[in-house]
Amino acid sequence: MIVLGLETSCDETGVALYHSERGLLAQALHSQVDLHRTYGGVVPELASRDHVRRLLPLIESTMTDAGISRDRLDAVAFTAGPGLAGALMVGAATGAAIAWALELPALPVHHLEAHLLSPLLADPAPDFPFVALLVSGGHTQLLVAESVGRYRLLGDTLDDAAGEAFDKSAKMLGLPYPGGPALSALARQGRPGRFRLPRPMLRSGDLDFSFSGLKTAVLTQIRREPDDEQTRADLAAEIECAITDVLAAKSLAALRETGLGRLVVAGGVSANSRLRERLAEGCSAAGHELYLPPPALCTDNGVMIALAASLRLQAGLEAPKSYRFDVRPRWPLSELAAESERVG
Repeated sequence: MIVLGLETSCDETGVALYHSERGLLAQALHSQVDLHRTYGGVVPELASRDHVRRLLPLIESTMTDAGISRDRLDAVAFTAGPGLAGALMVGAATGAAIAWALELPALPVHHLEAHLLSPLLADPAPDFPFVALLVSGGHTQLLVAESVGRYRLLGDTLDDAAGEAFDKSAKMLGLPYPGGPALSALARQGRPGRFRLPRPMLRSGDLDFSFSGLKTAVLTQIRREPDDEQTRADLAAEIECAITDVLAAKSLAALRETGLGRLVVAGGVSANSRLRERLAEGCSAAGHELYLPPPALCTDNGVMIALAASLRLQAGLEAPKSYRFDVRPRWPLSELAAESERVG
């Protein structure tokens, strides 16, 4: 089975061809970082227009690279949410149109489920069930993944997600967009121990997250300190430590509470080297297995969309063929799990 996957939820245009037995056949990815850098963040209208310009040429180049003709496709998948409404509409309309023209199933994919399943592309891949830490720009969640389409929420962010904490802190430090990677790069020049920021909800007794207080603490610290490069680097190092300490501690607590021995980490923040180190140390000490997506697949991409659709097809979770489409800018993963139960 060959699935064409389209990702247009935010500021990356991703296309991929995935074979259910042979794996990834080809992919293409265009980042809009340069387009949005001038504005210090993603401008939704510009993102949508750039997806319109890029998507069809990327589909053509991916098909050519894979040596796959259109008549060999078995399904077309696209991100239906969550994400920016206009950006999602570009991928959904294109995907549904291609599927209609070729008389193939058109499969809407949940963006977070695609992230969650992306570590299945690693070697070795995790077996179900496992605890999943989803850390992307706007989401920080802990879940139990029982099987494809069956997810149980353990903890969620109450306000700012980890990715937002990275980005907003970076902006306060005067770093360029995208803020998270820029802060992490600056943190490597920092000296540990100079500052001590709070670890929000570290001892809350639950598995929820909150990073808005950390943002306030960062702003207070910036106003107290001299504005020099070493001070900024030292503070960046402490910001990174504060965020990753909380993520690691809550993830390990989730493993203890559930009694599961496998932790899967996915989403853009999973590329952070400090987080990977903290989780590797904690899992190793406790005898747990840690699974991470390849760094190149941590950010949004078409591969994870094609993979998620392929796995759902194999699990019999997709509804009958339809070319009606809609997008869901806000789409809790718990709702997808409930819908999967009805279809299954």
